[in-house]
Amino acid sequence: MSLVAAVLTACAVAFLVPGPAWRPTVLPGPRGEVARGRGRRPGRLVVVASGFVGALVVTVDGRRLALSLVLLGAAAGVGHLASRMRRSRAAAHRQEQVVEVCEALVGELRAGQPLVTGLQHCADMWPELEPVLAAGRLGADVPGALRRLGALPGAEGLREVAAAWQLSQQSGAGLAAALAQVAATARQRQATRQLVQGELASAQATARLVAVLPFASLGMSAGIGGDPWHFLLGTTAGLACLALGLLLAFAGLVWIDRIAASVLREP
Repeated sequence: MSLVAAVLTACAVAFLVPGPAWRPTVLPGPRGEVARGRGRRPGRLVVVASGFVGALVVTVDGRRLALSLVLLGAAAGVGHLASRMRRSRAAAHRQEQVVEVCEALVGELRAGQPLVTGLQHCADMWPELEPVLAAGRLGADVPGALRRLGALPGAEGLREVAAAWQLSQQSGAGLAAALAQVAATARQRQATRQLVQGELASAQATARLVAVLPFASLGMSAGIGGDPWHFLLGTTAGLACLALGLLLAFAGLVWIDRIAASVLREP
C-alpha cells in the first residue's frame, strides 16, 4: 500500500506543479542575424520522478527505499541510453538526406530548373529544408539559412553547400559544378562513415552483451537452485552490489558510445 501511495503522490505532484514558462532560444546567425528556435523545458517525467522520490522518502524506509531508488536510477539510465540511440539514428538519417538533397539539387540545376524550383523538389524529399526554401522564395540569405540548418546533428554537410552557394553568388560562377563537387565529397564521406560504423558495431554489440551477461548468470543461478535475487534485493550488501553493478554497466555503455561518436565526428 505504501508503494501505491507513493505512485499516487508522484502523479498528483506531476499534475499540480506547473512547469517553467516556455522561452524561445535565440541562436546567432551570420551577419548578426538571429533565428528563434524552441527552448527546452523539463518534461513531466522529471516532475514525476521528483514526486516519486519524495513520496518514497515519506512512505517507505530502509531497504525498500534503497531498492526503489536503485530501480528508478536504472530506469533513468535505460531512458538516457534509448534517447542517445534515437538521436544517433536521427543524425545518421539526416546525413543521408543531406547527400541525397545535394545530388538532387545538382540534377535540377543541370536540367535547367530555377533555384527555387530545385529547392522545392528538395524540400519535398526532406521537409526540414523548408526554412531554406522560404529564404529562397523571399530572396533572403539562403547561405545563412543553410548554415543554421547545418547546426543540427548530422546536417553539417550543409555548411559546405552554403559556402558553395555564397561563392557562386559573389563570383557569378555556376552553382551546379560547385554543388556537384560538394555532393561527391559528401558521398565519399558517407561511405567512409558507414565503413567505420560497421567496424564499431562489433565493439558496441560486445559492450551491450557484457552488460546483459550478469542478468543471464542470475537466471542460470536461480535455475540450478540458488537464490541470488534474495541476496541482491533483500540484503544491504546485495543492494550495494546491485547499484554498483548497474552504475558500472551504464558507465561502460556510455563510454563506448562516446568513443564511437568521437571517431565518427573526425573528418
